[in-house]
This record gives sequence, structure tokens and C-alpha cells, in this order.
Amino acid sequence: MRFGIALALQRAMSTHVESPSVRMPKRPTRKKHRAGFAFGSLVLGGRTYEHDVVVSAGRVRKRKKRPSKRYRDWFGHTPLSMDEDIPWDCERLIVGTGAYGALPVMVEVKREAHRRGVELVMMPTPRAIDELEKAGPSTNAILHVTC
Repeated sequence: MRFGIALALQRAMSTHVESPSVRMPKRPTRKKHRAGFAFGSLVLGGRTYEHDVVVSAGRVRKRKKRPSKRYRDWFGHTPLSMDEDIPWDCERLIVGTGAYGALPVMVEVKREAHRRGVELVMMPTPRAIDELEKAGPSTNAILHVTC
């Protein structure tokens, strides 16, 4: 008889725990932010990106870093090189160098920015996102999402 009571009690408890009023959410809910950064992803305009991005004239696209991969062995990381499609049509180019500032920017990129009269600003990506938020329409950016 005790087994029957224990089984009934167990069923009653499991039903109570599984009721919608007692269920706990699987993940904590987060307030959506307009822009932000976490290692491996960034948020721009309310959209999350898990890859490097280029911001040009207010539009966001994926950074195509394949042309720069041939320099990876020289730097220990795929650098930003002149072989990439860099958005030079601006007065200011912000380069987010990653969470720890580890993205190398080749000297040729710095020279080309100077030659074109583009202010090249390099900083860790969290700061770069903040700077981009404050910047005007004549600012473009390249943002690295990891190291």
C-alpha cells in the first residue's frame, strides 16, 4: 500500500513541477541591445554576426579575408591586407582588431590610408563598436570578432 501512495505522490509532484506556472526558462532572457560585442560575435543594428564584418556606407557585409590568408604564416594570424576589398570611400576607417587587439594590419594598408587621406583608427573591437556608434556617415569600419 505504501508503494501505491509513494507512486501517486511522485506523479503528483512531477505534474506540479512540470506545470507551466512553475517551469523555469531554459535560458535567461536578455535585453536586446542596438550594438555590442562578445568574443566570437558582435551585434550591429540589432542583428548578431558571428564572423568578421565590413561596414560601408551604413551597410554591413561579411569580410572576405581569403585573399589575405597567404600572409597568415608571416603574422601567425590572417592580417588585414591590401588584397581585401577595403571600403576606402570614407574620411575615417575604423579597424576593430578583435577582443584583445590581435588582428594584424599590414603596413601597406596604413600607407594606402595615408595616401588616400583616410584617417585609419585601429582599436580593440569593443571600443571600435562604441566609436562607430558615435561616428558620422563618412566613417566605415572593418570589425574582427575573435582575438
